[in-house]
Amino acid sequence: MRKIKTGDDVMVITGKDKGKRGSVLRVIDGSYVVVENVNMAKKHQKQNPQRGLPGGIVDKEMPLHISNVGLFNSVTGKAGRVGFKVLDDGRKVRVFKSDGEVVDV
Repeated sequence: MRKIKTGDDVMVITGKDKGKRGSVLRVIDGSYVVVENVNMAKKHQKQNPQRGLPGGIVDKEMPLHISNVGLFNSVTGKAGRVGFKVLDDGRKVRVFKSDGEVVDV
């Protein structure tokens, strides 16, 4: 089980985009994440009519290392560290280490 998954709301905790929030679009090899509208870079893209891609300079989200993002805790309004806990019914869930709130419902 991963601490950060696709679709999670995360906050960047270090780097040039520190403080920005976004949703995780994908996780790459368990150590990099692509976050929506964070770590944008200019890419010179050649036109491809078969795929319907326009040519020119486009903005693209680049991967961030998973250690540079934290799962957003809506209660505290900050990024929090995540741990695991086994519930009474045997399910393994993610919890915030600061307040013990369950992330997975």
